[in-house]
Amino acid sequence: MTNSPHVITQPQAREWLAQVDVPQIMRNLFRDLAAGQAVQPAQQLVEFPQGAGDFINYLGVLAKEGVYGVKTSPYIVREQGPLVTAWTLLMSMQTGQPLLLCDAGELTTARTAATTAVAVDALAPLKATRLAIIGSGKVAQAHLRYVKNLRDWQSISLYSPNLSDDVETVALLKSIEPRLTVVDSREAAVDDAEVIMLCTSSAGPVIDPSSLRKPALITSISTNAPRAHEVPPQSLNDMQVFCDYRLTTPGSAGEMLIAGEQHGWNNDAIVGDLADLLSEKVQRPDYHRHVFFRSIGLGLEDIALANAIYRLQP
Repeated sequence: MTNSPHVITQPQAREWLAQVDVPQIMRNLFRDLAAGQAVQPAQQLVEFPQGAGDFINYLGVLAKEGVYGVKTSPYIVREQGPLVTAWTLLMSMQTGQPLLLCDAGELTTARTAATTAVAVDALAPLKATRLAIIGSGKVAQAHLRYVKNLRDWQSISLYSPNLSDDVETVALLKSIEPRLTVVDSREAAVDDAEVIMLCTSSAGPVIDPSSLRKPALITSISTNAPRAHEVPPQSLNDMQVFCDYRLTTPGSAGEMLIAGEQHGWNNDAIVGDLADLLSEKVQRPDYHRHVFFRSIGLGLEDIALANAIYRLQP
Protein backbone atom coordinates (compact mmCIF):
# COMPACT_ATOMS: atom_id res chain seq x y z
CA MET A 1 0.00 0.00 0.00
CA THR A 2 1.54 3.27 -1.10
CA ASN A 3 -1.04 5.69 0.25
CA SER A 4 -3.15 5.62 3.39
CA PRO A 5 -6.86 6.27 2.92
CA HIS A 6 -8.40 9.58 3.93
CA VAL A 7 -10.00 9.18 7.36
CA ILE A 8 -13.09 11.34 7.76
CA THR A 9 -14.65 11.95 11.19
CA GLN A 10 -18.34 12.64 11.72
CA PRO A 11 -17.94 16.46 11.99
CA GLN A 12 -15.79 16.45 8.83
CA ALA A 13 -18.37 14.33 7.01
CA ARG A 14 -21.11 16.82 7.97
CA GLU A 15 -19.00 19.65 6.56
CA TRP A 16 -18.29 17.90 3.26
CA LEU A 17 -21.88 16.69 2.78
CA ALA A 18 -23.08 20.29 2.93
CA GLN A 19 -21.20 20.84 -0.34
CA VAL A 20 -22.94 18.13 -2.39
CA ASP A 21 -26.48 17.63 -3.73
CA VAL A 22 -27.36 14.47 -1.82
CA PRO A 23 -30.80 13.79 -3.41
CA GLN A 24 -29.33 14.18 -6.90
CA ILE A 25 -26.54 11.74 -6.04
CA MET A 26 -29.23 9.26 -4.97
CA ARG A 27 -31.16 9.79 -8.23
CA ASN A 28 -28.02 9.18 -10.27
CA LEU A 29 -27.29 6.05 -8.25
CA PHE A 30 -30.67 4.47 -8.91
CA ARG A 31 -30.49 5.35 -12.60
CA ASP A 32 -27.07 3.62 -12.75
CA LEU A 33 -28.60 0.63 -10.98
CA ALA A 34 -31.36 0.47 -13.59
CA ALA A 35 -28.78 0.72 -16.39
CA GLY A 36 -26.60 -2.09 -15.05
CA GLN A 37 -23.77 0.26 -14.07
CA ALA A 38 -24.03 -0.55 -10.36
CA VAL A 39 -24.25 -3.70 -8.27
CA GLN A 40 -26.19 -4.02 -5.02
CA PRO A 41 -25.81 -7.33 -3.15
CA ALA A 42 -28.07 -8.25 -0.27
CA GLN A 43 -27.24 -7.02 3.20
CA GLN A 44 -25.10 -9.34 5.28
CA LEU A 45 -26.35 -9.77 8.85
CA VAL A 46 -24.00 -11.40 11.36
CA GLU A 47 -25.15 -12.02 14.93
CA PHE A 48 -22.85 -11.74 17.93
CA PRO A 49 -22.77 -14.73 20.31
CA GLN A 50 -24.94 -14.83 23.44
CA GLY A 51 -27.40 -12.24 22.13
CA ALA A 52 -24.85 -9.44 22.41
CA GLY A 53 -26.10 -7.77 19.22
CA ASP A 54 -25.19 -8.01 15.57
CA PHE A 55 -23.62 -6.16 12.69
CA ILE A 56 -24.84 -5.53 9.16
CA ASN A 57 -22.54 -5.14 6.16
CA TYR A 58 -23.90 -3.04 3.31
CA LEU A 59 -21.96 -3.68 0.08
CA GLY A 60 -21.99 -2.07 -3.35
CA VAL A 61 -20.18 -1.39 -6.62
CA LEU A 62 -20.30 1.84 -8.66
CA ALA A 63 -18.68 0.81 -11.94
CA LYS A 64 -18.89 4.20 -13.66
CA GLU A 65 -17.09 5.77 -10.71
CA GLY A 66 -14.54 2.96 -10.51
CA VAL A 67 -15.18 2.28 -6.83
CA TYR A 68 -16.66 -0.33 -4.55
CA GLY A 69 -17.09 -0.38 -0.82
CA VAL A 70 -18.75 -1.59 2.33
CA LYS A 71 -20.49 0.06 5.25
CA THR A 72 -20.38 -1.98 8.43
CA SER A 73 -22.83 -1.12 11.20
CA PRO A 74 -22.93 -2.87 14.58
CA TYR A 75 -25.95 -3.02 16.90
CA ILE A 76 -24.38 -3.53 20.33
CA VAL A 77 -26.64 -4.54 23.21
CA ARG A 78 -25.83 -2.68 26.45
CA GLU A 79 -27.57 -2.21 29.81
CA GLN A 80 -27.92 1.51 29.18
CA GLY A 81 -29.47 0.90 25.76
CA PRO A 82 -28.25 -0.33 22.37
CA LEU A 83 -25.30 1.34 20.66
CA VAL A 84 -25.30 1.71 16.88
CA THR A 85 -22.27 2.95 14.94
CA ALA A 86 -21.24 2.72 11.30
CA TRP A 87 -18.14 3.17 9.15
CA THR A 88 -17.87 3.18 5.36
CA LEU A 89 -14.77 1.99 3.50
CA LEU A 90 -14.36 3.15 -0.12
CA MET A 91 -12.05 1.11 -2.40
CA SER A 92 -10.61 1.66 -5.87
CA MET A 93 -11.59 -0.83 -8.59
CA GLN A 94 -8.41 0.11 -10.48
CA THR A 95 -5.72 -0.23 -7.82
CA GLY A 96 -7.46 -2.30 -5.15
CA GLN A 97 -6.37 0.28 -2.60
CA PRO A 98 -8.52 1.89 0.11
CA LEU A 99 -9.43 5.48 -0.75
CA LEU A 100 -11.54 6.66 2.17
CA LEU A 101 -12.60 5.51 5.63
CA CYS A 102 -15.51 7.61 6.81
CA ASP A 103 -17.58 7.69 9.96
CA ALA A 104 -20.90 6.84 8.35
CA GLY A 105 -23.20 8.47 10.90
CA GLU A 106 -23.75 11.57 8.79
CA LEU A 107 -23.75 9.57 5.55
CA THR A 108 -26.46 7.27 6.92
CA THR A 109 -28.66 10.15 8.04
CA ALA A 110 -28.27 12.02 4.75
CA ARG A 111 -28.74 9.06 2.41
CA THR A 112 -31.71 7.72 4.39
CA ALA A 113 -33.55 11.02 4.17
CA ALA A 114 -32.52 11.75 0.59
CA THR A 115 -33.69 8.32 -0.56
CA THR A 116 -37.07 8.99 1.02
CA ALA A 117 -37.12 12.38 -0.70
CA VAL A 118 -36.46 10.75 -4.08
CA ALA A 119 -39.32 8.34 -3.36
CA VAL A 120 -41.69 11.13 -2.30
CA ASP A 121 -40.90 13.05 -5.47
CA ALA A 122 -41.50 9.95 -7.61
CA LEU A 123 -44.58 8.64 -5.80
CA ALA A 124 -46.52 11.44 -4.10
CA PRO A 125 -49.48 13.01 -5.87
CA LEU A 126 -48.24 16.01 -7.84
CA LYS A 127 -50.82 18.22 -6.16
CA ALA A 128 -50.21 16.92 -2.62
CA THR A 129 -50.40 19.73 -0.06
CA ARG A 130 -50.48 18.03 3.35
CA LEU A 131 -47.33 16.44 4.80
CA ALA A 132 -47.00 14.63 8.12
CA ILE A 133 -43.81 13.55 9.87
CA ILE A 134 -43.57 11.13 12.80
CA GLY A 135 -40.26 11.55 14.62
CA SER A 136 -38.05 14.51 15.49
CA GLY A 137 -34.46 13.25 15.63
CA LYS A 138 -31.65 13.92 13.19
CA VAL A 139 -33.12 11.57 10.58
CA ALA A 140 -36.52 13.28 10.78
CA GLN A 141 -34.82 16.68 10.55
CA ALA A 142 -32.98 15.59 7.40
CA HIS A 143 -36.23 14.25 5.92
CA LEU A 144 -37.83 17.63 6.48
CA ARG A 145 -34.88 19.42 4.91
CA TYR A 146 -34.92 17.33 1.72
CA VAL A 147 -38.69 17.13 1.27
CA LYS A 148 -39.83 20.63 2.21
CA ASN A 149 -39.61 21.99 -1.36
CA LEU A 150 -40.78 18.94 -3.30
CA ARG A 151 -44.43 19.98 -3.31
CA ASP A 152 -46.44 23.10 -2.57
CA TRP A 153 -47.09 22.04 1.02
CA GLN A 154 -49.90 23.99 2.66
CA SER A 155 -49.59 22.01 5.88
CA ILE A 156 -46.57 20.29 7.49
CA SER A 157 -47.42 18.57 10.78
CA LEU A 158 -44.95 16.76 13.02
CA TYR A 159 -45.45 14.56 16.06
CA SER A 160 -42.89 13.06 18.39
CA PRO A 161 -43.44 11.96 22.00
CA ASN A 162 -42.53 14.63 24.59
CA LEU A 163 -41.37 17.02 21.88
CA SER A 164 -43.40 19.90 23.32
CA ASP A 165 -41.00 19.92 26.30
CA ASP A 166 -37.92 20.06 24.05
CA VAL A 167 -37.73 23.75 23.19
CA GLU A 168 -34.34 23.43 21.52
CA THR A 169 -35.42 20.70 19.08
CA VAL A 170 -38.65 22.53 18.24
CA ALA A 171 -36.62 25.67 17.47
CA LEU A 172 -34.26 23.67 15.27
CA LEU A 173 -37.15 22.12 13.33
CA LYS A 174 -38.74 25.55 12.85
CA SER A 175 -35.43 26.90 11.57
CA ILE A 176 -35.41 24.19 8.90
CA GLU A 177 -39.02 24.91 7.90
CA PRO A 178 -40.98 27.80 9.48
CA ARG A 179 -44.27 26.37 8.14
CA LEU A 180 -43.91 23.33 10.40
CA THR A 181 -46.57 22.77 13.07
CA VAL A 182 -45.74 20.55 16.06
CA VAL A 183 -48.86 18.69 17.17
CA ASP A 184 -49.62 16.76 20.34
CA SER A 185 -50.71 13.40 18.92
CA ARG A 186 -50.05 11.02 16.05
CA GLU A 187 -53.70 11.23 15.11
CA ALA A 188 -53.51 15.01 14.76
CA ALA A 189 -50.35 14.75 12.65
CA VAL A 190 -51.68 12.26 10.11
CA ASP A 191 -55.24 13.58 9.93
CA ASP A 192 -56.03 14.25 6.27
CA ALA A 193 -52.32 13.94 5.31
CA GLU A 194 -51.45 12.93 1.76
CA VAL A 195 -47.82 12.05 2.57
CA ILE A 196 -46.79 10.51 5.91
CA MET A 197 -43.08 10.02 6.61
CA LEU A 198 -42.26 7.62 9.45
CA CYS A 199 -38.83 8.63 10.75
CA THR A 200 -38.48 6.67 13.96
CA SER A 201 -36.22 4.07 15.52
CA SER A 202 -39.22 2.05 16.64
CA ALA A 203 -39.03 -1.73 16.40
CA GLY A 204 -42.84 -2.01 16.23
CA PRO A 205 -45.78 -0.32 14.46
CA VAL A 206 -46.02 3.46 14.70
CA ILE A 207 -49.29 3.94 12.81
CA ASP A 208 -52.00 1.67 11.45
CA PRO A 209 -52.81 2.63 7.85
CA SER A 210 -56.32 1.21 8.21
CA SER A 211 -57.12 4.05 10.63
CA LEU A 212 -56.42 6.77 8.05
CA ARG A 213 -59.35 8.58 6.54
CA LYS A 214 -58.09 8.65 2.94
CA PRO A 215 -55.37 7.05 0.80
CA ALA A 216 -51.87 8.38 1.48
CA LEU A 217 -48.24 7.76 0.65
CA ILE A 218 -46.56 6.26 3.73
CA THR A 219 -42.77 6.06 3.82
CA SER A 220 -40.87 3.94 6.32
CA ILE A 221 -37.21 3.55 7.25
CA SER A 222 -37.30 1.68 10.59
CA THR A 223 -34.11 0.62 12.39
CA ASN A 224 -31.72 -2.32 12.38
CA ALA A 225 -33.30 -3.95 15.43
CA PRO A 226 -34.32 -7.51 14.46
CA ARG A 227 -37.43 -7.48 12.24
CA ALA A 228 -38.18 -3.87 13.03
CA HIS A 229 -41.22 -2.38 11.30
CA GLU A 230 -43.21 0.86 11.51
CA VAL A 231 -46.54 -0.44 10.13
CA PRO A 232 -48.45 -3.64 11.00
CA PRO A 233 -47.17 -6.41 8.69
CA GLN A 234 -50.69 -7.46 7.70
CA SER A 235 -51.34 -3.96 6.33
CA LEU A 236 -49.10 -4.70 3.31
CA ASN A 237 -51.93 -6.75 1.81
CA ASP A 238 -54.06 -3.61 1.55
CA MET A 239 -51.45 -1.24 0.10
CA GLN A 240 -49.56 -0.64 -3.14
CA VAL A 241 -46.00 -1.49 -2.06
CA PHE A 242 -42.78 0.08 -3.38
CA CYS A 243 -39.24 -0.13 -2.01
CA ASP A 244 -35.73 1.16 -2.57
CA TYR A 245 -34.47 -2.06 -4.24
CA ARG A 246 -36.78 -4.99 -4.81
CA LEU A 247 -34.00 -7.62 -5.02
CA THR A 248 -32.77 -6.99 -1.48
CA THR A 249 -35.37 -5.12 0.58
CA PRO A 250 -37.86 -8.02 1.06
CA GLY A 251 -35.11 -10.14 2.60
CA SER A 252 -34.43 -7.58 5.32
CA ALA A 253 -37.53 -5.44 5.94
CA GLY A 254 -39.24 -6.69 9.09
CA GLU A 255 -42.83 -6.11 8.03
CA MET A 256 -42.21 -7.85 4.69
CA LEU A 257 -40.66 -10.90 6.36
CA ILE A 258 -43.49 -11.18 8.89
CA ALA A 259 -46.20 -10.50 6.28
CA GLY A 260 -44.82 -13.28 4.12
CA GLU A 261 -44.62 -15.77 6.97
CA GLN A 262 -47.89 -14.99 8.75
CA HIS A 263 -50.23 -13.02 6.49
CA GLY A 264 -49.97 -14.52 3.00
CA TRP A 265 -48.14 -11.57 1.46
CA ASN A 266 -45.74 -12.24 -1.41
CA ASN A 267 -42.73 -10.29 -2.64
CA ASP A 268 -44.23 -10.40 -6.12
CA ALA A 269 -46.78 -7.87 -4.86
CA ILE A 270 -44.07 -5.17 -4.88
CA VAL A 271 -45.10 -2.79 -7.66
CA GLY A 272 -41.63 -1.35 -8.23
CA ASP A 273 -38.47 0.10 -6.73
CA LEU A 274 -36.60 3.36 -7.18
CA ALA A 275 -34.61 2.00 -10.13
CA ASP A 276 -37.93 1.13 -11.81
CA LEU A 277 -39.46 4.52 -11.02
CA LEU A 278 -36.50 6.64 -12.13
CA SER A 279 -36.08 4.67 -15.36
CA GLU A 280 -39.87 4.99 -15.90
CA LYS A 281 -40.27 1.24 -16.02
CA VAL A 282 -43.23 1.67 -13.69
CA GLN A 283 -45.55 4.65 -13.42
CA ARG A 284 -46.76 6.75 -10.53
CA PRO A 285 -49.40 4.93 -8.52
CA ASP A 286 -53.04 5.83 -8.48
CA TYR A 287 -54.39 6.43 -5.03
CA HIS A 288 -57.36 4.11 -4.87
CA ARG A 289 -55.60 2.70 -1.78
CA HIS A 290 -52.57 3.55 0.34
CA VAL A 291 -49.09 3.56 -1.19
CA PHE A 292 -46.27 2.24 0.99
CA PHE A 293 -42.57 2.92 0.36
CA ARG A 294 -40.05 0.92 2.37
CA SER A 295 -36.37 1.77 2.52
CA ILE A 296 -33.84 -0.47 4.25
CA GLY A 297 -30.74 1.51 3.26
CA LEU A 298 -28.41 0.30 0.56
CA GLY A 299 -24.65 -0.01 0.61
CA LEU A 300 -24.64 1.80 -2.72
CA GLU A 301 -26.15 4.87 -1.08
CA ASP A 302 -23.36 5.09 1.48
CA ILE A 303 -20.71 4.35 -1.12
CA ALA A 304 -22.06 7.01 -3.48
CA LEU A 305 -21.86 9.63 -0.74
CA ALA A 306 -18.43 8.45 0.39
CA ASN A 307 -17.30 8.75 -3.23
CA ALA A 308 -18.72 12.27 -3.47
CA ILE A 309 -16.79 13.26 -0.33
CA TYR A 310 -13.64 11.60 -1.66
CA ARG A 311 -13.88 13.62 -4.91
CA LEU A 312 -13.92 16.82 -2.85
CA GLN A 313 -10.68 16.03 -1.03
CA PRO A 314 -7.76 18.34 -1.93
